Amino acid sequence: MSVPGTGPAIVVGVDGSPASAAALRWAAEQGRVLRAEVVVVHVWEPSGPRVAPYAPAAARPAADDERIAAARVLAETVRGVMGPHVARTVRAELIEGPPARVLPRRARDAALLVLGHATATGPVSRACLRHATVPVVTVPAPTATVTRLTGLPGRGGPRRAERGGA
Repeated sequence: MSVPGTGPAIVVGVDGSPASAAALRWAAEQGRVLRAEVVVVHVWEPSGPRVAPYAPAAARPAADDERIAAARVLAETVRGVMGPHVARTVRAELIEGPPARVLPRRARDAALLVLGHATATGPVSRACLRHATVPVVTVPAPTATVTRLTGLPGRGGPRRAERGGA
């Protein structure tokens, strides 16, 4: 889907991680440049099958509680990157299912599928790279600390100018 007057959408998968926030930041900038809608997708799975069958019922989270938690992850990620005023060209979607299957399917008619990655490409990214019918962009997580050096060699040598996040 796309906004009238623009091309295909950019689909970005988010999971609340710093890498997915970086992916959303990148996708939002590309959406602005390309005048494309950005569809922010958080895919979640009920934990039912992952809980031991002999676990007490109280240990099993209710599906509604999990859905609410997933919606919170999506909203907090979008707000954390976009701020309180989200552009009309950005739309958030919460989808239930296995992320490795849902994301390539959701991006089928998109211009791009954008994902974040922390270090090595995980199973969801690998599945998307393998099965997506559109280009897949993986955006690395931001580095924790950047140190910039200033000064000229021979004049006291380099010195630390600032220290901060990337």
